[in-house]
Amino acid sequence: MKRPLVAAALALAVVLPLSGCISWFLPPTASSTSTPTGEDVPAALAPYYGQVLTWKSCNGSMQCSTAKAPLDWADPSAGDIELALIRHPATGTRLGSLLVNPGGPGGSGFDFIKDSVDYATDARLQSSFDIVGFDPRGVNRSTPVTCYRDPAELDAYLYDIYPGTPGSDEWLAAANATMKAFGERCLELTGPLLGDVDTPSAARDLDMLRAALGDTTLNYLGYSYGTLLGQVYAELFPGKTGRLVLDGAVDPAASDFDGTATQAKGFESALTAFLEDCADQDDCPFTGSTAQSLATIRALLDSLDASPLRSTTDDRQLGSSAMFIAIIYPLYNQGSWPTLRQLFAEVFQGNSDLAFRLADAYNGRNPDGTYENNQTEAFIAINCLDAHGDGNVEQMRQEAAELKKIAPVFGPQMSWGGTGCPNWPVAAKRDRVPIVAAGSSDILVVGTTNDPATPYTWAQTVAATLQNGHLITYTGEGHTAYNKSNSCVNDAVDDYFIDGTVPTTDPQC
Repeated sequence: MKRPLVAAALALAVVLPLSGCISWFLPPTASSTSTPTGEDVPAALAPYYGQVLTWKSCNGSMQCSTAKAPLDWADPSAGDIELALIRHPATGTRLGSLLVNPGGPGGSGFDFIKDSVDYATDARLQSSFDIVGFDPRGVNRSTPVTCYRDPAELDAYLYDIYPGTPGSDEWLAAANATMKAFGERCLELTGPLLGDVDTPSAARDLDMLRAALGDTTLNYLGYSYGTLLGQVYAELFPGKTGRLVLDGAVDPAASDFDGTATQAKGFESALTAFLEDCADQDDCPFTGSTAQSLATIRALLDSLDASPLRSTTDDRQLGSSAMFIAIIYPLYNQGSWPTLRQLFAEVFQGNSDLAFRLADAYNGRNPDGTYENNQTEAFIAINCLDAHGDGNVEQMRQEAAELKKIAPVFGPQMSWGGTGCPNWPVAAKRDRVPIVAAGSSDILVVGTTNDPATPYTWAQTVAATLQNGHLITYTGEGHTAYNKSNSCVNDAVDDYFIDGTVPTTDPQC
């Protein structure tokens, strides 16, 4: 089995296409500098809010810069960290900056815009705004969380199979020991930053970046986990909110178990929709009813724990958790369902190649065994600062039994997350409470009815709880909807960002 923490929190996964696209239509641009807002802040924070960003041409058509932020916002004298930024300059009449977060936590906003700006935003937004991607603190090109020196260490953490039956004393002892050792290694290699990569600190970075960019209010597009970052920002800085869109909303008040149960149902619902569609496809590897196919998948996962498939390229073995990752990755986007059919067909024949390619793509693992960024380490570090838990074994066993009833296929894979953060070397900082953001501007919340990762009920809850939240419903499949669903969603989001138009009622797209 894979590390329980990671398996239990997949709903916050990064929003990325299986293959990206790059916009190259702008000519290279010369270096330029920002004009900070010059707003009044405490003296200790003035060097950060007033810093001038120097932009240099990069990635053909874009511009890159680096900002500095305090390691600890409560003690700016403790030292600085760096935040990496990239922007796609507005192609038309510029209204300001639009900061984008792709999710995670641990997702690289820098790479998201660098590689996939046309996936992140459409031409209307690119005409009116500088599209700005940034790596949050602890992530990728910003001052990063680091948890290994040899990639084989991360391989072992992600892919090794624990001894014993999941949930047994033997299995739990191995899980606890692994997480404790991993956390200690992260603290050794990262240092004090490991205790300051929490979401509220990242939201304070966001406000500083807004001011340094020269925007009096924040325009922000957050996907998946990025919606949590946006909500925390709105709670901390309601008077600085400009136009915020939260797509694939995360409920900030959901407990670990409630969140996992909702996610498990969401993934199971998406899997059911896939199987119903599969029955009409010539290359569907399943026969029989949808219920029989679901049982077949659960039996497959159980069999992989007992008899894992070996990789044909290295020493890793495909257990149920790696297979689970391989399954859910194509579930994020209905356009990837043909890949999911191929995955099952190959694994049924004893071939693990595609399963490892999908799991590796999700984990950011390159074919040569290196990792393209630190998304896994950042994911865990940020989540553990945002979550409280005591690792109570009896409670975990009760919850595992409940998850199995709620989602018979995926519930067992998403159990035992409680072994993760209680073994982390730094304490949690953020309480899981509802966010009202009293006094904020209007905030659009986009929810997809059969989103497998951030279920629609979360979008409904977030829109209803925010003092000025407005729900946009997309009836369909997939994780997030803007720029990947239909013109109804796109027009609502674009009109809001560009003209400030707020739908009077949910347009029910």
